[in-house]
Amino acid sequence: MPLLPPDIQTPAYVLDAVALQRNMATADHVRREAGCKVLLATKAFAFPAAFPMMRDHLDGTTASGEYEARLGREEFGKEVHVYAPAYGPGEVERLTALADHIYFNSPEQLQRYGGMARAHPRIKIGARINPGYSNATLGGPLYDPCAPNSRFGTTAVDIDQLPWAEIDIFHVHSLCESLADGSVGLIEHVARNFGDYIRRVKAVNFGGGHFINKPGYDVARLVAAVRAFRATFGVEVILEPGAGLVVDAGYLVASVIGFHRNGKSIAILDASASTHMPDVLEVPYRPPLLGAGEPSQFAHDYILGGKTCMTGDIIGEYSFVAPLQVGDHLVFGDMMQYSFVKNTTFNGTPLPDMAILDTDGGYRVVKRFGYAAFRERLG
Repeated sequence: MPLLPPDIQTPAYVLDAVALQRNMATADHVRREAGCKVLLATKAFAFPAAFPMMRDHLDGTTASGEYEARLGREEFGKEVHVYAPAYGPGEVERLTALADHIYFNSPEQLQRYGGMARAHPRIKIGARINPGYSNATLGGPLYDPCAPNSRFGTTAVDIDQLPWAEIDIFHVHSLCESLADGSVGLIEHVARNFGDYIRRVKAVNFGGGHFINKPGYDVARLVAAVRAFRATFGVEVILEPGAGLVVDAGYLVASVIGFHRNGKSIAILDASASTHMPDVLEVPYRPPLLGAGEPSQFAHDYILGGKTCMTGDIIGEYSFVAPLQVGDHLVFGDMMQYSFVKNTTFNGTPLPDMAILDTDGGYRVVKRFGYAAFRERLG
């Protein structure tokens, strides 16, 4: 259990700096031993206050649009890669001032915007390919970039429509929370099936979803696969994990604010699945809760729910050694990835504090949100 101040104001997202250092050491190891680049996918984790702890261990950031690209350029300050399934009017032109690498989703997008990007010699051009291989271990088709009728990437049917003489980077992203079997499987699949195209480019980007810091991930297998791929094709290799860099690196701290009884005991929290942990409902999954157990494991069972008016705002069912009391703090684990980046203020629900538990044990609030964060979004 992290040592948090007893008077902590909740709800609060708390980055654990010690855990982040541990994860950055893994990224350093992969970069050094595999000889590849590792980028932070800001779609999963965009906390500028943490960037100084990450900058020396990564090669840059990858963005899913203009605003994330700007964040990477202004706040992280190293390479900026950007991909979107389609770009809006004027977006690519603006991105040429922000990005070093721009990836295009289809022959249509390359035909429309490739010339604009190529007018800037420093910018590398990438083409996203749908490799027909996926190892998305979470969420089924919802998180499978290669599912039927997927929006993502040029398929093998249309791959020869791409102007390969003008493409620098072969890009695939088809993993989600994958262990080494997925990472290595993707690398070997691309080597077997797309060798003729790999030999026409300077780099291959194997995207995100590599859960390199998850317990059980065989980092040595990833390193060996990347080294073998580089030796075979003589190209640069890029990985762009997001969640994989911040696995188990922080918490969402909530407080019990009330109780209800309807068949079972229900504890109402000041944190919400709907607004603060949307993947709990989208995936769905039951988040880890430090010190709690499975239902009936301990003497006191509770359904934990948020304070919004959404009927399905349920975090999960847990058991506790002692009865819960109003004011008790509950600490949900693994809450840095895809949490605050997807927050909403539905019902005017306050956004949690953004805080850091430093390596010396000190606790500091980086950002506190009030009514303005709700009001400014409403025009």
